[in-house]
Amino acid sequence: MSIDTATGQEAPAEISTARVKAIFASIAPTYDRFNAISSFGAYRAWLAGMMRQAAAAGAITSASEVLDVAGGTGEVTFTVAHAFHPAHIELTDLVPEMLDVAKDLYAKGLSDGVPVDFCVVDAQDMPFEDESYPVVTMAYGIRNMPNREQALSEVFRVLKPGGTFVCLEFSTPPNAVWRGLYRFYLMHILPLVGKVVCGDRSGFDYLAKSIRAFPAQEAFAGMLRDAGFEDVTWKNYTGGIAAVHVARKPA
Repeated sequence: MSIDTATGQEAPAEISTARVKAIFASIAPTYDRFNAISSFGAYRAWLAGMMRQAAAAGAITSASEVLDVAGGTGEVTFTVAHAFHPAHIELTDLVPEMLDVAKDLYAKGLSDGVPVDFCVVDAQDMPFEDESYPVVTMAYGIRNMPNREQALSEVFRVLKPGGTFVCLEFSTPPNAVWRGLYRFYLMHILPLVGKVVCGDRSGFDYLAKSIRAFPAQEAFAGMLRDAGFEDVTWKNYTGGIAAVHVARKPA
C-alpha cells in the first residue's frame, strides 16, 4: 500500500515521490548544515550510536561490501568508512542533487580511502541482484518512502542470508512531556530554522509532518518482522527523538 508520507494516509505514490524529489533537490547544498543546527549537534551522537549498534551486531567488517540506501549527502557512508574501513560502499539516493554533494565530499577525501560508488536509486525498486550485500544501512530514508513495505522487501531481497539492516530514523519519545515539547519544536520551530538556513519553509513543514506521521518504535519493528527480518531490536537516542533499529535476515 502506498501512502502520503506527510499524513500516513493511503494515497498514490507519485504524490510523495514528487514532493521528496523537489524538496531535497532544492535543499541539497545546505542539508548538512541544517542537520547540524536543527538537531543542536545531536545528529553526531545518533550517527555514533548507529555505528555502535552496527558494531555490536557484527554487521560491518573490513571485508564488507556495504549498501547505503537513501544515503543523501553521504553522512552515513563517510561515518561507516571512518568507523569500519569496509572494502567498498555503494551510496544510493533518489535525488541526484544530494549525491552531487556527496561526490564533492568524496573528492575531498571524506571516505578515508574507502572506495565509494554513487548511484541514483529508488529504494522501492533497487537494481541490485538478490543476496548481494551483507549489510544495508539507511538513515532518515524509510520515512520518506510512500511504499515502505516494498522498500523493506527490497532491502530484505538484496541482503545476503544472515545479513544485517541498520536503520536510523526519527521516532517517538516515550515520555509524554518530552514528546509534547518535541512536537511543539517540530511544528513551530523546525520550519523557521529551515527557512533561515535553507531559505525554504514549506519543505520543513513537510519534514515535521512526516516525522509525526511515522510509526513509533514498536510499530516499525513490527513492519521489519512482517518483511521477514528476525532479531529485531532498537535503541532510542535523545529520549526517543531518534532510534536505531537493527534487524537480521535469517541465515
